[in-house]
Amino acid sequence: MNPAPAVSLAPLQNDPSFGSLWDELKWRGLVHVSTDPVALKVALDGDPITYYCGFDPTAPSLHLGNLVQLLLMRRLQLGGHRPLALVGGSTGLIGDPRPTAERQLNDRQTVAEWVGRLQGQVIRFLSPEGDNAVRLVNNLDWTAGLSAIDFLREIGKHFRVGTMIKKDAVASRLNSDAGISYTEFSYQILQGYDFLELHRQYGCVLQTGGSDQWGNLTSGTDLIHKVEGRSVHAIGTPLITNSDGTKFGKSEGNAIWLDAEMCSPYAMYQFWLNTDDADVVDRLKVFTFLSRAEIEQYAQLVADEPFRRAAQKRLALEVTGLVHGADAVGSAIAASEALFGQGDLLALDAGTLAAAIAELPRAEVAESDTVVSALVATGLCSSASDARRAIAQGGVALNNVRVESDDATFAGAALAGGAAVLRRGKKTLAGVILH
Repeated sequence: MNPAPAVSLAPLQNDPSFGSLWDELKWRGLVHVSTDPVALKVALDGDPITYYCGFDPTAPSLHLGNLVQLLLMRRLQLGGHRPLALVGGSTGLIGDPRPTAERQLNDRQTVAEWVGRLQGQVIRFLSPEGDNAVRLVNNLDWTAGLSAIDFLREIGKHFRVGTMIKKDAVASRLNSDAGISYTEFSYQILQGYDFLELHRQYGCVLQTGGSDQWGNLTSGTDLIHKVEGRSVHAIGTPLITNSDGTKFGKSEGNAIWLDAEMCSPYAMYQFWLNTDDADVVDRLKVFTFLSRAEIEQYAQLVADEPFRRAAQKRLALEVTGLVHGADAVGSAIAASEALFGQGDLLALDAGTLAAAIAELPRAEVAESDTVVSALVATGLCSSASDARRAIAQGGVALNNVRVESDDATFAGAALAGGAAVLRRGKKTLAGVILH
């Protein structure tokens, strides 16, 4: 097996070696909690069903947590089922309860703009063609004309406060100093109403979401059972955490967004490339469409030759390619190789180089400044004497060319966009912005 393939992404298909779609979802670790597993298995392995997942526009982009749901939706669509992708123009005006404090409410114009942005992201992962083409829906369509009295009479009457306050998201806030407003308390009713409307309009019988949303998911299943007398399903995916206990989906404290302007393809590629050996196989299961046989091969490579980081390279390639496309991941790979002396820095375009340097320690210098001063300014060296010593030992490179003299300057060193790359040793990098 080629452990580090060229930019050739695996096809989006479910693994035919599994006799059951449900069994594959379980093997990939995508089911943390669900309604009746036996009935769900029968439903997923039978005739096409309609299912949905909701995404609230509380930010201008989706993030890696949302990507778990998008890829689960894609697996279900590849299994022949019909997806409804809900971007909540209504629930986005409120936001689901956070563990610690109230959300800042955004104005209607901002939320409407974000609805459009998120819809554009969602559609990249779900096919708009065929008998089970994705349908985009917005819960503002069925809530905008609903009066508060009608909402309380027709929907609110089916909910019991005693049950609502036991939901984890609500209970944790009730026990906190911040408490919870009626606005966020009522969120679960709105999400339950969404499921009811989608069940009525499209025959939707399954909702997916994160397991931390389980209280909201079951609000919908319970409401449909009370109002329509029918049993429907929900799947809660596990919350993904790193093996060391740190929060997944953040790099240097910043969320990994799916919007290239908020998180560059290079930054996303590096995020996946830095996955710990203890986590990488589970990430391959959740975030790629590689087969079980391929993933097991990578698991063996992690055990036998972890220094090659073959699994991390394939993970980074697959996920960055899924999110940003083959061209973008190709540029990210080229930048990564070039920065570490295995490719041509001169071949990188200004945007790719700028995105790469943005992930590094960096400093602004003049072309007449010395490399010694820049090594100190970027933090690669602790002092001028340390910098001179590193140069004398042959351990400093400017744009992948060894620096021979401590009198060297940046004259003529500008790459695309007026940047340059300093390297100390084999792996310690810094960016230099020339002015």
